[in-house]
This record gives sequence, structure tokens and C-alpha cells, in this order.
Amino acid sequence: MIKIEKANKYFNRRKRNEIHIINNTSLELEDKGLVALLGQSGSGKTTLLNAIGGLDKINSGKIYVNGKKISSHSKHQVDKIRNLNIGYIFQDYKLLDNMTVFDNVAIALKMIGIKDKKQIQERVYYVLEAVNMYRYRNRPAKMLSGGERQRVSIARALVKNPNIVIADEPTGNLDSKNSLEIMNIIKSISKDKLVILVTHEVDLAKFYASRIIEIKDGVITKDYKNEENDNLDYRLENKIYLKDIKNIEQIGNDNVNIDLYTDTDIEKDKKLNIKIIVKDGNIYIKSEENQKVEVIDENSAIELVDDNYKKIDKSIYEKYKFDLDKLSVNKKLKYSSIYGIFRSIIYGFKKIFSYSILKKILLFGFFASAMFITYAICNIAGTNDIRDKDFIQKNKEYLQVEIPKIDVGKFLEYETSENVDYILPGDSNITFQMKFTDYYQTSRNAISLTGSLTALDKISSEDIIKGRMPEEDYEIVVDKFIIDGLLSEETGMARHMGVKSVDELLNKEVSVPDMSKFKIVGFVDKESPSIYVNRNIFYNLLNSYKEDGGLNGTYAVMESEEKNGDSTDVKVKPYELYEYDITLTKGRMPENDYETIVNKSKQNEMKLNKDINETVNGIPLTVVGYYESASNKQDFFVNNDTVKFSVISSSTDFMIYPKNEEEALKEFRDDKGLNIYNRYERDRAEYLKDKKESIISSLIFAGIILGISLVEIYLMIRSSFLSRIKEVGVLRAIGVKRMDIYRMFVGEIFAITTFASMPGVLFMTYALKTISSIEYMSRMFVINILTIGISIILIYVFNIVVGLLPLFKVLRKTPAQILARHDVE
Repeated sequence: MIKIEKANKYFNRRKRNEIHIINNTSLELEDKGLVALLGQSGSGKTTLLNAIGGLDKINSGKIYVNGKKISSHSKHQVDKIRNLNIGYIFQDYKLLDNMTVFDNVAIALKMIGIKDKKQIQERVYYVLEAVNMYRYRNRPAKMLSGGERQRVSIARALVKNPNIVIADEPTGNLDSKNSLEIMNIIKSISKDKLVILVTHEVDLAKFYASRIIEIKDGVITKDYKNEENDNLDYRLENKIYLKDIKNIEQIGNDNVNIDLYTDTDIEKDKKLNIKIIVKDGNIYIKSEENQKVEVIDENSAIELVDDNYKKIDKSIYEKYKFDLDKLSVNKKLKYSSIYGIFRSIIYGFKKIFSYSILKKILLFGFFASAMFITYAICNIAGTNDIRDKDFIQKNKEYLQVEIPKIDVGKFLEYETSENVDYILPGDSNITFQMKFTDYYQTSRNAISLTGSLTALDKISSEDIIKGRMPEEDYEIVVDKFIIDGLLSEETGMARHMGVKSVDELLNKEVSVPDMSKFKIVGFVDKESPSIYVNRNIFYNLLNSYKEDGGLNGTYAVMESEEKNGDSTDVKVKPYELYEYDITLTKGRMPENDYETIVNKSKQNEMKLNKDINETVNGIPLTVVGYYESASNKQDFFVNNDTVKFSVISSSTDFMIYPKNEEEALKEFRDDKGLNIYNRYERDRAEYLKDKKESIISSLIFAGIILGISLVEIYLMIRSSFLSRIKEVGVLRAIGVKRMDIYRMFVGEIFAITTFASMPGVLFMTYALKTISSIEYMSRMFVINILTIGISIILIYVFNIVVGLLPLFKVLRKTPAQILARHDVE
């Protein structure tokens, strides 16, 4: 049945730490019986088992299975031989968790060419009945216990009626009760099959095995027929043998009888204090010493045996019977595929629809890459002119996260990261209004002072080139980069207002809506378009700009006069900033989150201590008081945290000021799956690309875009694949063809591309059509059936080819090597 001739295998071959794990081993095994391989961990048992089962290769020697040599055949031939001849029972089961018990067993039949649904059902039902798992046939494998999963593993190994069954530590993860039941099944199999068993439990081996082979350091040290298997001294953890307990005492009267069993003497100065209450047909037990009390009833795992413990004899496994005729196949078996290309595509769509929310969000990367590729192809086809623009738009230290809507809870969690200094919702740009009242001609005009909002503590007095550091909350420092733009001779608005130098803007007042005047008290020269403000007023500033539609990136400020009583611009505002204007008339101030006070004119429609329609972060505000306003304000006044939540929940994107840029990028991109990038580097790269004005530069630009998309696709699919190496290893271990696994992944990538990338093509096509309608941009792009068709073909080809690269690398390895690794190095 199995013959091994001078087999050798090494780990770390020809290295200083070389291990000779199978050492010149020769062995012959008969057609049936239970052969146990014993030895300490690292002795080579499992490696030898994997070599026999075709899961691993030897370095030299020969291995025959049913007369067929598996030690030098191609991978496909080895897979075919082991799939048609060997059933494998794994220590860790190797079930496909998302499949049902039935499907996990049925897959073994499909791989040997049985396609008839009725035949499959009959065989699977029979073998599940045999291992007492029929009632769980429709249950997902991930919902089974360890013992149940092992029974399913046994059923899968048996259902194809193999000549050889290999069992690697089948009881390694089981309790004593399940261990015996599994061993009884395996012993019963060995009456008609050759079963090769690896175990650390010597007592079990010597009771069940018909032959024992002992291995040490890769060498067979003993090989003998086992004749000492009449009984087994094996105590089950779930059985308590009452007659083995030394102290037995009867307590009771005519109505009550209690038998007290104790395995230790109760000390004289201590009492066993137990309260037993019988009420309404129920029994309640309490230990006064706070000892654990376990009730034993018909549902308990513990069993009381009114007898002494006795060793187990052979009768324990003789009751297990298998009718092999019910598993026999009348036609010639063949090693078959289980995934066709169309079935793989259908499987792919089912797979992506079952993705978690986070994984579906990550599909946006495919959407973005499709947009990039479409842009590049249309750009190559039609443009030779790219407009210039400055690339420094934000503080150089900021990392930007692109996200369509911010979850407040996650945002607050992100703020606590050890890699984050602070986070701003939006894209950090803020605009102050600067008025010039020195001249009548300019008294009603104002210019915008726009920059990237940055925490004041990011600079020190050493950075100040003019003026001083702020001493009050409403004092700010501005980078000279911004002032230079205002004073530019060609485009500087401040110069048109008569300002000629930086000194004239020092101590200049600037304003924002609904807040006190700010004063510019200093300038720095960090070559960054930044405005430095005390961070404790960040959210009050941002809230002043938040409109009903939310913050869509840049904070926009209009020149504003003081609001009067007729204003309909109702907002959520911090009550602490307006205590000079409002007076509480009833109730209390909104000290807690999501509480508000409203103008007393609304008390009929907005009841005290009731929720109103106005929401923050999707949560209705609760009215806790009424106020009257000197300026007749109608706003909803809340505490600072509620203002913060309002700003966050109304924003898209956010900026991170990192403590450690590399670690922050790694955390938010790799661990949290967010689309994060260094804004300075992104703007710089885009600027350099945009400066290209020739066809060659357009090709380079498009090539970079394509390269980025390719890498993005590779990283996304590779990241997804890394979490599925175990699944691939299981599929290979149970005998699924490598080509089937390729088809499965091709189907999934095709579905992802159709589902996520094609909308990106359509979106970019629409966007480019709109842009091309502008006359001076019309020559930049060509959008027609040819360019869009090429884009679609490239996207599918790129996604499939790049997506299969990590899989190709893994499938070159043996099943044992795949299962032993956690990455694709």
C-alpha cells in the first residue's frame, strides 16, 4: 500500500541551522490496520506524514502510494494520486468556515468527479450519520465545537472511500471524552483501511494501534506490532465515579435524604455551609463559603457514575461500524475541477456582497484607480498642455485622510492615537476678513486672509521674525508665505488697498462671523501657508463657518456685519461665547452633550426636557432651558463638546498633524484602512506633473498615474490575500486543484472590478466630458468609445494580472509550506 525507500528531507538545507528531519527512512505499510507514529515534538512525525500524504516533498528517496510514485511526479500528478487514494484528518480540522457542514464534506466528492446531486447527498448524509453529525448538516462550520469540527473532518476524509486515511494529531485539541469518541471512529475505520496516526498520547496509541513506529530525530528507532492493547487506563474528565470517593456520609430525615461525597477530609474548625432551598418545584443551592456550585442534570456535561473507575476495554470501539458499500463508487474516479469560470464569477459576486462594511469601503481604492487609469488614457490621447499651479496649499506637516463622511466615534478614537498630535475636520483652510478703514475709498472693502489652520504650540518665540507670540486666545500668528501673496505686485489684494510692507499688517485686526475680532501679533517664516491659532478655539472657529450642507473641505467666509434680529441664519453655537448676549429665563444651561437652550419665543413648539428636530451627529438635541437675547438671536446654544460633534459630523475629509509621520501613515493606512497621504507631498507631486507641457511629459504623467494605480491595486489585493492564505492552504490541503483556486480568485477580481472599478470609469468619463466642454481645456482630453474601451480593458487586465501575482507565488509552494506560513515572502 505504502512504500518508502531511503527518504530524506532537510529544513534549512545547506545552512548552519540545517535540520535532517527525515533521515534515510525506509518503511512499508500494509493495506489495513492502525499504524501509530510516536515521538517527541520535532522528531519528524508530521513531516513524514505530510510526505506520505503528498502535502510536502522529500529531498531524496522514493515514496510509493498504491504502487504509484509520488516523490518525483509533477505537483498535479501528486495532487491527483493523493486526492484519489488518501483521506486526510487534520489536527486543526482544515474546514472552510463559511461553508456548511454538508458542503465541507461534499467538496471531497466533487473533487473525485462525482457531480450527481442525489449521489452526493446520499453519501454525505450516510457519513454524517456515521460520525453523529447529521443534525448539524446545514450549520456553518465556524459554529461548531472542536469535537464537532473534528467529526466533520473525519466525515470528509471518509466520504470518498479512500484506501488510506492519515490522521495528524486528531485528538490534540480535544477533551478526554471527545478524544475517545474520535479514536473509536478511527479504530473502526482501520478494520478495512490503512490508517496512519500521529499522536503524542502514548496510552491511546498503545490501546488503539495495531502497529507502533517510534521516531527520534528523523530516524525510526522502533517498529513493532502492538500486542498490549487489551485495556486503557484513561479517565474521562466529565465522569465522576462515586464509589472511588473515600468519604461518604448520609444526611437526612424522613423527608430529606442527602448523600455527601468528599474526596478530602473536612477540617474540624471549618464547616461545609450550604443552603438548599426548595421552592415552586425548583431547587436552589448556595455555598456560604463562595465556593463554585455546579448543578448536574440531564443537560450537564458532567456525569455521575455509581461505581468504581474501571479501565476501558476493546468493547468501547467495537460498536462503531461503517458500511463501506454505501460509500463505493461504480464508475472510475477522476481528479476533477470544482470551479468553472462562470461559476467562479458568480462566486466572486457573492463573495464581495458578503464583505464586511470596512472591506466594502476599501473597494473605493478600485474606484479611484479606475478613475486614474481612465484619466491617463484620455489624457495621452488628447493633451499636450497642462496648466501650472502652486503645490503648497496646506501646512507641510499635515496628513490628509479622504473620507466621504466622518464618524464621530471613530474620529474621537483617532484623536487618542499615540501617533497623532491633533486632528482637524475638513482640509484645514480658513479665511479671515481684513478691512481697511484708513481711507474712505477702501472703508467698505475687505480682503481675505486665507491659510492652513495650525496649532499655535507648533511654533515658539524663536520662530517669530516680527512681532511676538500671542498672549490671548484671539491673537494669531501668520506665516510670511501668506503675507507675501497679499503683497504681490501682480495679484496681491493688500497692495491694492495701499499696504506696502509686512509691518503695516502687524497688529491688524481680522474677523470671522459671530466671533470677537482677532489680531495679528506676529509673523513666522516657515515657508508654509499657515495661520497659527490657540487650539482651544479651533472648533469655535470651524463652527462659525459650518453651513447646513456641512464642511466640504475648505472653510469659506463671507464678509459679514453683525447679525440683527431679523436673521434666519440659525446655527448650533457654544453658549459660553455668548453669555454677554443671552440670559437664561427658565431651566438650566446645556452642560451635557446634546443638550440645548432655545429662544424663549420657541417654548410652545420646543418643550422643556424634550427632543427637537435639530440634530447633531444624527442625535436630536434635548431642550433644557430657554433664553432671551439682547440681539434677538434664535440660535441653538450648546456646550463645547456638542459644537465639536456638530463640526465633525458635518465634515468630509480630515487633516492629521502627526507626532511620527511614518508611524501615523502605517497606522491609518494599513491598520485602519483609510485613504491617507502626506498632503505636502501629494500637492508637490501634482504640481510637478502639471508643469509638463509636452506630449512626452503627458506620457510620463500618464505612466506615473498608471503605475500608482497598479501599485494600489496590488497592495489592496495583496492585503486582502494575506488574510486568506489559510483559506488557500486549506483548499490545497484537501486537494482542490491549483487551477481551481486561480479561477476562484479570477472570478472574485472580475467581480470587484465590475462592482468597484467600472463606476470609476463612468464617473471619470462624465467628469472629463464636463471639463472638456470648457474651451481652453477641450484639447486636454479625448473621450470616445476607443479611449474608454482601452481604459476598461486595461483595468480588467491590470486587476487580474496584478491580483494573481501574490497567489502565483504562494501556489508554487507545497500545501504544507502554505499552511506553515503567514505571509507570501
